[in-house]
Amino acid sequence: MSPDRNSLARLVLGKPRDVNDPKIFHRVSLVAFLAWVGLGADGLSSSAYGPDEAFRALGEHRSLAIVLVAMTAITIAVISIAYSNLIQHFPGGGGGYLVATKLLGRKAGVVSGCALVVDYVLTITTSVASGCDQIWNFLSPGMARYKLFAEIAVLLVLIVLNLRGVKESVTILAPIFLVFIGTHAFAILYSFAIHLRGLPAVFSGAARDFHASTATLGFWPLAFILLKAYSMGGGTYTGIEAVSNGVSMLREPRVKTGKKTMFLMAASLAFTAGGILFGYLLVGARAQEGKTMNFVLFDALFGQWKVGGVAVGTAFVLTLLVAEAALLFVAAQTGFLDGPRVLGNMAVDSWVPRRFSQLSDRLVTQNGVFLMGLAAIAALLYTRGNITMLIVMYSINVFVTFSLTELGMARHWIVDRHKEPRWKSQLAIHGTGLVLCLTILCITLYEKFAEGGWMTALVTSATIAVCFLIRRHYDRVAEDLKRLDDILVPVAPVPVADDCVTALDHKLPTAILTVDRFSGYGLHQILSVHMLFPNYYKNFIFVSVAVVDSGNFKGSEEIGRLEANTRENLERYVAWCRAKGWNAGYRMAVATEAVEEVVKICRELREEFPRSVVFSGKLVFKKEEWYHRLLHNETAMAIQRRLQFEGVQAIVLPVRAAV
Repeated sequence: MSPDRNSLARLVLGKPRDVNDPKIFHRVSLVAFLAWVGLGADGLSSSAYGPDEAFRALGEHRSLAIVLVAMTAITIAVISIAYSNLIQHFPGGGGGYLVATKLLGRKAGVVSGCALVVDYVLTITTSVASGCDQIWNFLSPGMARYKLFAEIAVLLVLIVLNLRGVKESVTILAPIFLVFIGTHAFAILYSFAIHLRGLPAVFSGAARDFHASTATLGFWPLAFILLKAYSMGGGTYTGIEAVSNGVSMLREPRVKTGKKTMFLMAASLAFTAGGILFGYLLVGARAQEGKTMNFVLFDALFGQWKVGGVAVGTAFVLTLLVAEAALLFVAAQTGFLDGPRVLGNMAVDSWVPRRFSQLSDRLVTQNGVFLMGLAAIAALLYTRGNITMLIVMYSINVFVTFSLTELGMARHWIVDRHKEPRWKSQLAIHGTGLVLCLTILCITLYEKFAEGGWMTALVTSATIAVCFLIRRHYDRVAEDLKRLDDILVPVAPVPVADDCVTALDHKLPTAILTVDRFSGYGLHQILSVHMLFPNYYKNFIFVSVAVVDSGNFKGSEEIGRLEANTRENLERYVAWCRAKGWNAGYRMAVATEAVEEVVKICRELREEFPRSVVFSGKLVFKKEEWYHRLLHNETAMAIQRRLQFEGVQAIVLPVRAAV
């Protein structure tokens, strides 16, 4: 990166973080309140569109809203309790992907993971689109053509915020969250207060309407209308899984912090979503063209407020909806926080390109942030920001993941019932959750397949197919490289006496080899150097960088284990060479990116050993395909380019792969 571009990146994204700082995990982790803001905002903000869709689906049977309020509260309670238990059983995070992989197998895991990734893309898109809908309540119809451009602009801002880092992006948006909580709590309590005397009449009127509708339509047709509205409001429950997926970013003790966050999110969501839905019924809300149901509710409550002839009610309605819009933008953070994390977990398991597990120098999964942002923009362009279509697409994948998670946990309590004294109560919770999630999923697919459901099914299925192809390629390459291990690693050289091994002489020809783990791949590089330059190099120095990625960035203990493992591998290379009678040593570093650190170490070694040459291995294929660059990093070539321009000789050694 050029100095100018580097300066610009530092200005926008901030200075790099030191991964070796023992306090770094404290600085980037979230306490329960900030986790409630960053992760819980997704669930809470769904009160802007979940109750809206559910109430509209009731049509003329608005009295059923009372039943929907109860069903909403029960569903939130069941799912949140189930996911709270999940945090206790999987304290390392991973959420639905990890649960499905561990409890149902890797094929179920990749289905859950792909559904989650698409879900988080749609989390971002739906939140941004709905946020702009709240603002456009106050604009003239002629401004509608600019809404899509505004949504894309908001997305670009959120991408930059997330490239800066987790805690900064959440902290900046925390005041917005508090304004939303305060204004909406007041609005809900106020709606109850002014209708308090009329509540008995509301309940009795709802009962009369229910009996009249049952007599006219019959019980089962009316029950189906209720179930349809219940499933169309499925967006209300989205976001509950975010905490279990993001446990690794929580402050220690993580399980306790996660459970506290889950309680805050569930309680606030049940109160807000249920209160708004009941508020529609209290004020006799009717759908209006170009307006959200929340606007209709708040305008009925406060639109006529005046103080000294000044229309303060309109200003308060504006405040409510702007806070709602802002919280929806905060909710888009969930997609940027958890989406790249799921991609990172899948990358560690070789389902997606492994570069998605890499962290930037700001300790965020930069590639994942870019992918989520660009995919969200594509979804916006496809749907033109149509919130109804987005909610359908969004809800389907949410409940695919919910269903697999609940199935996995239910299976766990059945299989391990002899080891778990509480298995009956836990099975009841997860079994109920499974039934609720499958009900919403099936009805949504049936009702809305032609209105966006088919696209979600197609995109998710295509993503799953691509993941299986990627995994098959990585498995074939791993199997091929294992042959090198089988041939070279077991062949231990005959040890020589310590007095036959001399110290590294800085004046002698020195081969600097960049390596990873101790394997046939690395030994192949040593033998290639020896074959190309027989008996020329007297010193062998091994260079390795312990790369901190999303798989091991979970605490200082994990970083310590990573560093110890890297040192152990280097010491094995040194011992192997010394047993051959060659002088050897090693250098290492811990960082989030290999190229920069390797170049730095090699530059320093060149100053110590003037007659040195750097060697790096690169996997080459019999037939080079376009996707090889995407699936396999170009580290060796990047190191060579950087070193050549700095006057350090570097050679790339090909390591052949049969695939």
